Amino acid sequence: MTNMNDRPIGFIDSGVGGLTVVKEAMKQLPNENFIYLGDTARCPYGPRPKEQVIEFTWEMTHFLLEKNIKMLVIACNTATAVALDTIKDQLAIPVVGVIMPGTRAAVKATKNKRIGVIGTQGTVKSASYERAIKEKFSQIQVESLACPKFVPIVESNQFHSSVAKKIVFESLRSLKNKHLDTLILGCTHYPLLRPVIQDVMGKDVTLIDSGAETISEVSMLLDYFSIANAENKKKGYTTFYTTGSTQLFDQIAQDWLGKALAGSKQIALGGTDHAS
Repeated sequence: MTNMNDRPIGFIDSGVGGLTVVKEAMKQLPNENFIYLGDTARCPYGPRPKEQVIEFTWEMTHFLLEKNIKMLVIACNTATAVALDTIKDQLAIPVVGVIMPGTRAAVKATKNKRIGVIGTQGTVKSASYERAIKEKFSQIQVESLACPKFVPIVESNQFHSSVAKKIVFESLRSLKNKHLDTLILGCTHYPLLRPVIQDVMGKDVTLIDSGAETISEVSMLLDYFSIANAENKKKGYTTFYTTGSTQLFDQIAQDWLGKALAGSKQIALGGTDHAS
């Protein structure tokens, strides 16, 4: 029988974006076991109504609770923005979102107090980053920009393409004259486009990967609740689930994580309609 410390940490995302968070988790927490669920069949979440995002996030959460997770990481900015508080209030295990850790890192990094936030329509509309930044430092100027074309590029495994470069350049053009010194990648899909984003914004702009910052918080909570799997001498395992194509998911996962994986398992959750 597994004790609390052996139990896995669960990660949920609208698609493959949360893999950027898992990559950091594997690096920082090699003894831990992870279960990842990407709702690729219903991705993107950004354009969806708030109520639907909450419903889908709950469906993913219930699936992982059946897998006996000890902590839940909502590795999706859109879901964090609208569903984190509700889910946190109703679960007995720790629940972590990606917005606050990214906010803290950006406030710490900025020198000229001009921070940009790029994210999905849902995240930008929620103004979650802007509110969180202003609560910490009201003098900071925040420029938010929705980049709805970024997630489909990543989900279709085109993030290395010339199409990606063109779309990123056109999308971020309006931020170029805002004199930003820090830019929050406010969607966990965006770090897969990081080299292109950095190229467009210039080397003097610090990019904040909110997902990677989240793992420092996960690590702290594991220690705080004494649920870290530190005694495990074996390397931790990671199990992947997707609601969409396992072939496409596995291609992106192996490319991004840089190693051969056992392969994902396909599952069905509620309805699998696509956002129009």
